[in-house]
Amino acid sequence: MSLLKFESMLKTNAVYFFDLVEFEEIVIHYLDVGKHSLAKKAVKLGLEQHPESVDLKLLQVELFIFENDLEKASKLLQKIERLVPNNEEVFIQKGTIQSKLGKHKNAICCLEKALLLSDDKLDVWSLLGMEYLYLDDFENARLNFAKCIDVDYEDYSALYNIVYCFDMQENHEQAITFLTHYIDRNPYCEVAWHQIGRQYFVLNKFKKALKAFDYAVLIDEHFIGGYLEKAKTLEELGEYQEAIENYLITIELDDPTAFAYVRVGECYEQLQNYEAAISYYKKAVHEDPLLDRAWILLTNLYFNDQNYEKASYFITKALKIDENNPLYWKRYSEIKVKLNFYEEAVNGLENCLDLGDEKLENYIALADVLSFLGEYDKAIHAMFRAQKKYKNFAEIEYRLSGLFFILNKANYGFNHLIVAMQLDFEYHIILNELYPTVFDDKKVQKLLADYKKALE
Repeated sequence: MSLLKFESMLKTNAVYFFDLVEFEEIVIHYLDVGKHSLAKKAVKLGLEQHPESVDLKLLQVELFIFENDLEKASKLLQKIERLVPNNEEVFIQKGTIQSKLGKHKNAICCLEKALLLSDDKLDVWSLLGMEYLYLDDFENARLNFAKCIDVDYEDYSALYNIVYCFDMQENHEQAITFLTHYIDRNPYCEVAWHQIGRQYFVLNKFKKALKAFDYAVLIDEHFIGGYLEKAKTLEELGEYQEAIENYLITIELDDPTAFAYVRVGECYEQLQNYEAAISYYKKAVHEDPLLDRAWILLTNLYFNDQNYEKASYFITKALKIDENNPLYWKRYSEIKVKLNFYEEAVNGLENCLDLGDEKLENYIALADVLSFLGEYDKAIHAMFRAQKKYKNFAEIEYRLSGLFFILNKANYGFNHLIVAMQLDFEYHIILNELYPTVFDDKKVQKLLADYKKALE
């Protein structure tokens, strides 16, 4: 009634009188629904009618803090503190200001003072827990959130924060112990069953995790998070068909998500039902065209099916979304080799290496493609780059030997061939595969034969 009266007054420019409690209720309502401009008007009018109200002044402080006008908020708090030095809300707001300034230890000091003055300590413990979280002091954060649970065991925000602290400390066994005691007090709490299932999952205790998720969805049959975690657990247990069923339940309960479609596709892939997998990956990219994971999964399926044209189309989609992924460039180059687009394959491999995927196989693939294109100097350069990272590898030395022989630099060729044979004589067959003219050279054959005889 008072809210309607206030809004009517704003429309007509009339001035009505409200008692203090009414003003407080009006301001708090507007703050709760996010209508801060109306809250400001209500505070202004309220202080005109009740200029000595400490509660309205504290609400004014809250608005100043929301607007990040911390200097005004601090000055007003000083005035309020002189009037009511033992008001816990003064110290709570002081703590909020210190927190916004990034001075979390100071904020904790303010909140501890508030705690001494407060009869309702739950909110203060929660604020203290958050300040300790900002400091990465997970032990003290957890202890404060635990006090909230002791007072109100249905404070699920505190429950999530406690589990988060355990997770950050990697104390999963302790988390299980805590959640087990919590479930003893609140056995029909789907959130607790869900969280204990997550802890078992992290510890690879998948059967126990599955049991916990089963309880979670039995308690709340619309609990999407429970079905998702249950499905992931079933995947780990190799129960792919049942996992699919649980992922599909989440799609029925809420709007479809690309994540769920991808997971269903991956399950079908494990079941070797590739047509169904492709169907769900396509649903995923329809739902979220920027989900590069779905595009790369489509790429891989078509690549494995030797449908390189379609694989090329889908890898291009993935690279448009994430051009800094070296694995995508590696697959791009593999596809281009299959399609005989060797210059593009070179570009893919160079990008792959430049982005940090400096596996030896990538250097070797680059050198081999360059050799095929007749770019022998560039191939040598690639092998020398590899040699800086991979010393004493026969794969590199045999290639350098063959390349130098092709460039009529026999002395370098023989030097690298000798090193290569010392590293792994049996691997010399690579010369015949990559550089058959070099392998057939009489001097090379003699050196190989002499070295083999010496080994005997």
